[in-house]
Amino acid sequence: MSSTISSTPAASAAPPAPAAPPLPAATPPPAAPPLSPAERERYSRHLLLPEIGPAGQQRLKQARVLVIGAGGLGCPAALYLAAAGVGTLGLLDFDRVDASNLHRQVLFTLEDVGAPKAERARERLAALNPGINVVAHQTELCAANVRALFEDYELIVDGSDRIGTRYLVNDACVLYGKPLVSAAIHRFEGQAMSYSPGRGPCYRCLFPEIRDGVLPNCAQAGVLGVLPGVLGTVQATEAIKLLLGIGEPLIGRVLVYDALSLRFDEFHIERRPECAVCGDHPSIREPRDPPGFCTVEEQQRVPRISARELARRLAAADAAALRLIDVREPDEYARGHLARAENLPLARIEEHGFAELALAREAPVVFICRSGVRSLKACALARRAGVATPLQLEGGLLAWQAAIEPSLPL
Repeated sequence: MSSTISSTPAASAAPPAPAAPPLPAATPPPAAPPLSPAERERYSRHLLLPEIGPAGQQRLKQARVLVIGAGGLGCPAALYLAAAGVGTLGLLDFDRVDASNLHRQVLFTLEDVGAPKAERARERLAALNPGINVVAHQTELCAANVRALFEDYELIVDGSDRIGTRYLVNDACVLYGKPLVSAAIHRFEGQAMSYSPGRGPCYRCLFPEIRDGVLPNCAQAGVLGVLPGVLGTVQATEAIKLLLGIGEPLIGRVLVYDALSLRFDEFHIERRPECAVCGDHPSIREPRDPPGFCTVEEQQRVPRISARELARRLAAADAAALRLIDVREPDEYARGHLARAENLPLARIEEHGFAELALAREAPVVFICRSGVRSLKACALARRAGVATPLQLEGGLLAWQAAIEPSLPL
């Protein structure tokens, strides 16, 4: 899932924008064959719309769209793009289905828990619409592979849940001339915007720089299960409009949705001449990974310790030699933490490393967070920095609370 970013950009009434022209693919696709009788029946309600009609449905059949993240936003976006007849639909996600995903990630069932998200989502979408080509990219997006992955697609839908990934996707779309539909969610709120090459501001124009870990994700802050359904379908709508060149896309506008008040608002934004990627003198000329980026492979090699084993070692005679580092934010740490745990937020580790802790290379260090996501990355960074014996508390404080200390406030 994604976390939204609270901001108050200069607001003004958005002036009417002309209808977007059709966006050509980077490599023009071959002409699609005429719609078959079965396709005419399937898309009959589209064919009745003058803005779409047979020509528009043919355009969708030729379209190539990549969805980043098969999570809360990516699931409904991909579901409706597949149903609409987008001819080639890519799904990029390196994660596996977790039971906590099921209240909002509508492509999965209980039987999918533990399965790769991209592959299982591919199976669901192919079953929904066998007439399209669904491609699963079970990999992590990074600067080294973003060009090759984006090359085969003409439009990108970003449903990622990390700030660093959003910047990477945005920068690649600007540099490679790819239209982008972006959205983010947090608790009861969400936002969406679109970027089209040469036609308006990009994501960095709105948020020049925000570090990973500054904003809590769904696992840390919670999220209303139906919220990503609203924003994901907004993304699918925007993608279809951009592909067909109809309507007024969210270019230069940020759509903001508040589920508690059931209110939509919008802010008008302009391209920033000093923007690092789309400005007059850009400093970003190649996609780059955020500071502290760790590959999935690095994180998979992290040694883990269970809550029960950690409790046993803390009770042992040599417990004093074990160092506990809580990488949550200070307010989270203040609500409740393990005795003797020191607080060093992940964002500070990413920026300054481990110098302030003066970690002894031979002393065992256990990294701790709420659910295990942030501590996994901190442990990987510690290994990279030469810390000899880093361990990650598997399942985080939620696992500790369930197995050892039910009264621990989180």
